[in-house]
Amino acid sequence: MSAQHDVLIIGGGLVGASLAIALERTGVDVGLVEATPPGALPAVFDERNLSFADATVNALTALGVLRKLLAPAGEIRRIHVSRAGDFGRVLLDARDYGRDMFGRVVVARDFGAALAERLDELPRLSRYRPARFLGCEAAGEVRAVRLADGGGERIVHARLLVAADGTHSAVRGALGIDADVHDYAQTLLVARVRATRAPDGTAYERFTAHGPTALLPRGDRHYGVVHGVARAEAETALALDEAGFLDRIQRAFGWRVGRLLAAGARSAYPVQQVVARGTTAARAVLVGNAAQTLHPVGAQGFNLGLRDALVLAELIAQQPEDPGAEALLQAYVARRHEDRERTLAFSDGLARITANDAPLLRPLRSLGLLAADRLPSLQSLLAGGAMGYRGDVPALCRNACA
Repeated sequence: MSAQHDVLIIGGGLVGASLAIALERTGVDVGLVEATPPGALPAVFDERNLSFADATVNALTALGVLRKLLAPAGEIRRIHVSRAGDFGRVLLDARDYGRDMFGRVVVARDFGAALAERLDELPRLSRYRPARFLGCEAAGEVRAVRLADGGGERIVHARLLVAADGTHSAVRGALGIDADVHDYAQTLLVARVRATRAPDGTAYERFTAHGPTALLPRGDRHYGVVHGVARAEAETALALDEAGFLDRIQRAFGWRVGRLLAAGARSAYPVQQVVARGTTAARAVLVGNAAQTLHPVGAQGFNLGLRDALVLAELIAQQPEDPGAEALLQAYVARRHEDRERTLAFSDGLARITANDAPLLRPLRSLGLLAADRLPSLQSLLAGGAMGYRGDVPALCRNACA
């Protein structure tokens, strides 16, 4: 006999795993389809540095995930933004908003291990691993989902199918939902670096015509560096020896943390924006990168995807008898609209305007930086977005003890 679940989540990465944990308290029957076998982490849990907004920290604390972290997280107490060749800068300080910090920096690998440990504690969760999504079709009050695993193919029925399978979502394709793609022609190089000045809680973002260079305060007295390069230069930059790579970062970033002394292994990630033209279909919903993949500028991607998952879990908790009902899916779209649209516009607009090297834009950008640094109302908007308080905020984001 085929299995049946109230909710079947395709994808055990950052958002999919977080959704499975959030749904545990609702009492609904949940299945999680994971590409990796027991004991292995998905590839997304690598050496990248994740910036968790304050709202995200609250939610992950309430879900019992952050207490599973074995490595210390870095605190973001200040945010420093500037652009090469432009006057002005923006400096945000969490103390000005009555808070200790804007968020935390966590290594993706460490976060993956914490999620895995928390998932292992869920007694009612059914896990299909390793398994692969093959297709799906509507079948009355359920979705019939075809999976492939070590035993061959199987059919699993679900009242609600959740696509949490990333940017190139197979579920999104199977549902016939198109996506708009913009290639920024940039590649991000990611590494860990050590400097003469240890992190003091300041997260730096320095823009150039080829993309951002960010230094994030990790919890191990190192910085997580994200360095944007033109796509055509990516292979050459990735092949630099340690001294050459550090020199490149130093020239792009400057001396705000002193001399860069050492760098760890590097990874490269091409940057695209992929936005689904719809986020729901009959008894199906897209969350996280399957719904929208953002330029990483401003570190909005996972924070936005987690809010997708938490709003969905809230709505299911209110209507657990049928999580795939059309009214519930319509409510989900309505609740996510403002946050999604504003975050997409912010990340895309910031990526485009800061990378545009047209001479006429330089004085306008400089005026914008000066205004953002001196106008309290504009600073408050930026700070609220940085902390994840944009639009209809899920309850768990507002209270770490919820």
